[in-house]
Formats: sequence, structure tokens, C-alpha cells
Amino acid sequence: MKVLLLGSGAREHALAWRIDQSSCLTKLWVADGNAGTASIATNLAVKPEDIDGVVAAAKSLEIDLVVVGPELPLSLGIVDRLASQGIAAFGPTRAAARIETSKSFALDVMKEAGVPCPDFWVFQEENSAIKFLRGHSGPMVVKADGLAAGKGVILCADAIEAADAVRTCMNDRAFGEAGDTVVVEEMLTGPEVSVFAFCDGERISSLAAACDYKRLEDGNGGPNTGGMGSYSPPSFWDEKLAQRVEQTVMRPVLETMARKGYPYKGVLYAGLMLTADGPKVLEFNCRLGDPETQVILPRLATDPLEVMQACVEGNLDRTPVKWENQCYVGVVLASAGYPASYETGFAISGAHEEEADTMLFHAATRQESVGEKTHLVTSGGRVMTVVGKGISLAEAKGKAYDRVRRISFNGAIFRTDIADLTEENSITQLRDSGL
Repeated sequence: MKVLLLGSGAREHALAWRIDQSSCLTKLWVADGNAGTASIATNLAVKPEDIDGVVAAAKSLEIDLVVVGPELPLSLGIVDRLASQGIAAFGPTRAAARIETSKSFALDVMKEAGVPCPDFWVFQEENSAIKFLRGHSGPMVVKADGLAAGKGVILCADAIEAADAVRTCMNDRAFGEAGDTVVVEEMLTGPEVSVFAFCDGERISSLAAACDYKRLEDGNGGPNTGGMGSYSPPSFWDEKLAQRVEQTVMRPVLETMARKGYPYKGVLYAGLMLTADGPKVLEFNCRLGDPETQVILPRLATDPLEVMQACVEGNLDRTPVKWENQCYVGVVLASAGYPASYETGFAISGAHEEEADTMLFHAATRQESVGEKTHLVTSGGRVMTVVGKGISLAEAKGKAYDRVRRISFNGAIFRTDIADLTEENSITQLRDSGL
């Protein structure tokens, strides 16, 4: 198969790395890729959100399958456009992608499907939202309804903070059109887990779970980021919990979307909170997560192109998806100042020094020529993800951090508590107490 992968982050490098191992692959291109994808594929100077450019490239290269990494081209209908040209694509249609691109849509689907989720209220008008909040107390969450690059969720301690958050979305337009509609939710408490399943419109694969770290600093301090690390599988994720999530969350949503006329194909990603009343959905995403992909895909024991093709063709039942039982821990190296302002163009040393049972997935990197030599340099906020493998989380964590400390660039920052075992044990105790 000739494959075109869309995206340029560490998620896409991990996808390229895993697809490159497929016995079905003839040649792989990446639009627009990074220095890491360039080492195993051919990068194209086409942005993933350039729908016309992607379609033209897919036609010119006679692509058999387009694999969509990020959510933006999905929200723009890239799968629909490719299908209209007879080109297969792995990912949901624009209508099905609303499970991520519209929080109110996702909540309505969950409500119809009977999926456990927070109580919620949807507003298209600022004064109505403010009036509602005057009659409510306690902590709440205010969300911009549309895509906001992961920044449209505001945790509020009380109604006053919630009203300010509504004004930020609807009056100040901090998130643009994404904040024209706001969702107000009750605030849930408990540990979080990300759950992933391949879907063919009617059927889902076995589930894979990971935990990620959104805050910049150790101990979950500092601002929210795109993710500073992750690990898989969590020790508390067992067959009983997997079956509960499959039966109460993933299957009901898939069945409801099919019944309503927009069957879901691709990877369905549920962000869950393990509350005292059991798992509840915080959000759905319409693609693989970043940085979770970097620790999920190494566990995929089934040929990735066979799985993706089965999803596209609607016969996932013929391709059982298996996950290996190894542990993976991923640590993100970022630029000083991220997620706010930061400088780029710094030389990276140590990245080419491979170590056993580790992987390095590039995100914001590029090759820069100086005379006759080329140097790997930083080109953004989250620069790369270092992944360690082990028979236990402790072993995988040790290997990841051993390699992290051998990589350097000016201003490099990273968390030192990814896959903290004390945190893992506390969640396991919650499960054993009847969660």
C-alpha cells in the first residue's frame, strides 16, 4: 500500500514509525512531517489542513490510504473530500468528528446513549448563561463548544469564576468562534484515564488505556499544556474495568452514532474520570492522542495497516486487535517558556544516540544546514518524546529518563514525575475499594 500520513507532531512520528513496520507498506509519505518522519518516510510540503493540497498530492502519488493524525483536517471534512475522489482515508467523516469538534453535540450523543457523564447546560447567549449561574453555587467547568487547541476548558471554583469564564469565551472571544456556544458542566473529581478503540462504524476493537500529564510542572503544577508525558498500560486498568468502559461508554456511543446516520470510523478516544460513582466521560476525541500515541502504538501487536484498512472497509471483526503486555513511559522534552512564548532554533545534542528499549519521537524539530553540515534544531514548544520500555512501569520509567538526560538543547525542560508509582498505587487502591 502507498500511504500518506497527515501531521507533523510526535504522534505522527510514532504513527510513521509503526506504519513503517507493516508488511503491507510499499511507500510512506508525510504531510508535512518533521525531522524524525524524514528519516523513515518522504516529507511533503503540504499542510494537513490544506484540503485541496492533500487531495492533489494523494491523486498525484496514487495513494491507497490516507491516515489522518490531527483533528483540524478531520473537522474540515478531509475524509469526505477524499472519499468523493475515490481515495480511502482512516478517520471519521466531518459529521462523525463532531464527537470532538462540538462538546454540546458529544454530550447530546452521550445523553441519548445513556453514557455516564457530568450534568451539563448549553448556552448560545451570554446573558442566559450568566443568569443561570446566579442560581448555582459550587465548582463548575466552562467549556468553549468548538475546537480551541486544547485551551477552551476553564475550571471554576464558584459561580463568580464561572461567569468570568463565560465572558472570556463569549464576550472577549478568547477562543474565537469556538466560544460562540459554551457548555457549563458540573465539576467531577477523581483520577483520569484515556481510553482508545479502533472502530469500523459498527464494531470496536479491544481497548487500550493510557494516562497523560497536562500540567507543565511536577506535582501537576503550572499551566495546562498539550501534554508533558504519558504511560501505558496503567496498573489499575484490568479486564473488569475495560469491560465496564466498553459496555457503558464505547459501544453505546458507537451504536448511537450509527443509528443517527453518522457511523464512526477511525480511533475513538474517550477521556474518562474515575469517580466514586464509576467511570464518567469528560470528553471524546476523534483521533489518537498526543502524547498517548507514543506509548500506545508500541503496544499494538497487530499490523497497523491491516487494522486501519479493516476500519475503512467495515470488517474489523476479521482483524482482531491485540496489544502486547509490555509497559511504556513517555517523557516530553519542551522548550523553556512553553506553553507561552519560547525561542527556537537551538541545536539538539544526543538525539542520535540510540539506547536499547527506548524510542525517540520527534515533534518540533528540523534539520538546519550550516555550511556542508546539517544540525538537528528545535522548531517549536514540545520538541520530542522519549519513550522507555520495560516489563514494569518502574523499569520503563527508568529507561525513559536515562535517555532523556542524555539529550540536551538550550532551555530544555521536562517533568521528572511521569508514571509516578505513588500515584499509580493510590488509583489502584481506589479501584480495589469498589470503584
